[in-house]
Amino acid sequence: MCCSEPLRHPKSQRHAGRACGIVALVLLSASTADAQDLGIIGPVYAIAEPSLLEVIHTQLHALEASGALARLQHESQTRITREISDPAPLTGIAKTTRARSFHFDPSIEVPYPITDAEGRVLVAPGTRVNPLDTVSLSRPLLFFDARDKTQVDRAERLLDEHRGGLKLILTGGSYLNLMRRLKQPVFFDQHGSLTTKLGIRHVPALVTQDGKQLRIDELL
Repeated sequence: MCCSEPLRHPKSQRHAGRACGIVALVLLSASTADAQDLGIIGPVYAIAEPSLLEVIHTQLHALEASGALARLQHESQTRITREISDPAPLTGIAKTTRARSFHFDPSIEVPYPITDAEGRVLVAPGTRVNPLDTVSLSRPLLFFDARDKTQVDRAERLLDEHRGGLKLILTGGSYLNLMRRLKQPVFFDQHGSLTTKLGIRHVPALVTQDGKQLRIDELL
């Protein structure tokens, strides 16, 4: 405040100037003291914590030495092989106890415009398109559970009737084993995508084309 308040008497002004100078020197000395190197307080130690990579390598060497790593690798390979060769059966699909027939319309509604290379609209949004207008079902589809011997026998008879012109799709069982036995490509309905879309709840089920629709026959 001594440097900012107006002082009218010359003598008072001289005293105020000295006071302000003293305050400035004190503040400068304090700032210099704060900047001084105070030295080392206490001992200094190097960082002794091992790196994460070293920890991982150490654990891997320990697992390898004990044989646990080889066991884990074998278990993983066995599990993957089993999942590929014998997938988990689909849930919600049961054996047919009563014959049923119904139709499925594969038409879809186009949500956005389909254009050509020059940007001209070929199909307007909201248009219903039926794939069967341009392509046909190349072969009937037969869905069945290979864990059931009667369904496998039925599949073999249908395969003979269609002279091999069937696409075999499993809902359960090993498609690799059946493919070796029948010498015929066999597929698996992964995640039940086809049976869910077609509304199939019982197998064996035969899918054929009926005009612009698909006919599904759940067979006894």
